[in-house]
Amino acid sequence: MTGIRLHAPAPGWDIDADVVVVGSGVAGLTAALRCTAAGLRTVVVTKARLDDGSTRWAQGGIAAALGEGDTPEQHLDDTLVAGAGLCDERAVRALVTEGPDAVRRLISTGADFDKTSDGEIALTREGGHHRRRIAHAGGDATGAEISRALVEAIRDRGVRFIEHALVLDLLTDAEGRTAGVTLHVMGEGQHDGVGAVHAPAVVLATGGMGQVFSATTNPAVSTGDGVALALRAGAEVSDLEFVQFHPTVLFLGAGAEGQQPLVSEAVRGEGAHLVDGDGVRFMLGQHELAELAPRDIVAKAITRRMLEQSTDHMFLDGRHFGAEMWAERFPTILAACRSHGIDPVTEPIPVAPAAHYASGGVRTDLRGRTTVPGLYACGEVACTGVHGANRLASNSLLEGLVFAERIAEEITAAAPRAAGAPVPPPAPVTLPLPVAGARTRIQRIMTAGAGVLRSEASLREAAEALEALHSDAVAGGDDDTKAAEPGVESWETTNLLCVARVLVAAARRREETRGCHWREDHPERDDADWRKHLVVHLTQARTLEVRITDTFDFPPTLDAPREP
Repeated sequence: MTGIRLHAPAPGWDIDADVVVVGSGVAGLTAALRCTAAGLRTVVVTKARLDDGSTRWAQGGIAAALGEGDTPEQHLDDTLVAGAGLCDERAVRALVTEGPDAVRRLISTGADFDKTSDGEIALTREGGHHRRRIAHAGGDATGAEISRALVEAIRDRGVRFIEHALVLDLLTDAEGRTAGVTLHVMGEGQHDGVGAVHAPAVVLATGGMGQVFSATTNPAVSTGDGVALALRAGAEVSDLEFVQFHPTVLFLGAGAEGQQPLVSEAVRGEGAHLVDGDGVRFMLGQHELAELAPRDIVAKAITRRMLEQSTDHMFLDGRHFGAEMWAERFPTILAACRSHGIDPVTEPIPVAPAAHYASGGVRTDLRGRTTVPGLYACGEVACTGVHGANRLASNSLLEGLVFAERIAEEITAAAPRAAGAPVPPPAPVTLPLPVAGARTRIQRIMTAGAGVLRSEASLREAAEALEALHSDAVAGGDDDTKAAEPGVESWETTNLLCVARVLVAAARRREETRGCHWREDHPERDDADWRKHLVVHLTQARTLEVRITDTFDFPPTLDAPREP
């Protein structure tokens, strides 16, 4: 344990549970439903409303070997290729073999996927997949449908939940085991202000950290809270340098910041072409799958073409679809484009890469266990080993499903126990709050220095700028920039600064190009020296320690041996 905590008031209220799940996307709600079904008192803590996480924004769909002629083995092969040599094959095998039944259980929960004329699940293709295996709903509103079904199930089953609650820190007992979490509830209601949920098991399902960059597809709540909490609690994180930039995000101008509209990979899966300003299909000859190459390859090709032509965007041309197909297959994207004055039926869509998905996160084993006893993680906040250096399209929703179910089985199988009495760390250290205005500065630093293109020079500049912000926070600011007061905005900014420092430290250390980590000064993949993982933890002195694993296999998270 590090003994590091956020600068926050002591809890003024508390409730008891067997399990507390932090997050309300596909991973969190699935874990909560399974734990509840097993008779465990489960509490869901979510930062906004139950349906406000990243899941609802997922457009393309969920990948699983459901189609005729497709097999888990083929899905495994595509996933391993996309992961560029860093996937844990055991984790991928669990994903692809358990995935089809997990999707069927999701359907039995109430999710309604699009069907073919003969009543079968309609399947499409996305980048990196050699077969049609992407199930979708509402054309391009898959995440919204999954979220709707799971939220209804949570309400129907009477699962207790606390909305508008930002999780703060992990509570531990005298033996260092998980004893719950502290949280801050925004607004008035049954609970308000800082409180605690006491539980012997905590499941982190807090989603990603896209808000660490200026432009992202992630919602405003994606501020890396779970990764930052885990680091303060002494857990290890891994592979944070592998941030996937979605190749086709609606380009709204060079100064656009915050959440940007996504143009799903399924649009390319149905036959749209990437073209430059002259109408040239520049992906032809770049990869055997052309526009359907893995996302890192497409994002790099777009960025390279933009640099060659001194422009800030490319185009996605789907005019040949016709008005009817756009309206029926991609109604969400059509509406988003038209709301910004672009009509995909009659003109190409301007697109550019933007931060989309964190392939790394809190390091877990195949049962979702972290390096802190009683603390679990699943979904985008976790690093299960499934994604390696680059997530295969639409594997994220499936990972959330499969590993949430595995966590629920693990918690249920463990001998029931009451939460130990929380004890303060022996040498508590409060993490300083960044100075006012630091959030925007962090985002611009990260976009400039640790975006799609990276180098030692850009990463060193980013590291120095982030370290200066950290030093200012430790010093309490100066006459011009006072330290912020404790509150949601300053706590989120503290979390963003923490994960940004980890990401940059790992990206500087990995001196190669692999997957979605692109180093201009080390343009080649180096399996001899770098087919390994970087594991980071936070020391009691609030410094980062980065170590390299001996092989591409992760060491065990706990004393128990890894599952074979």
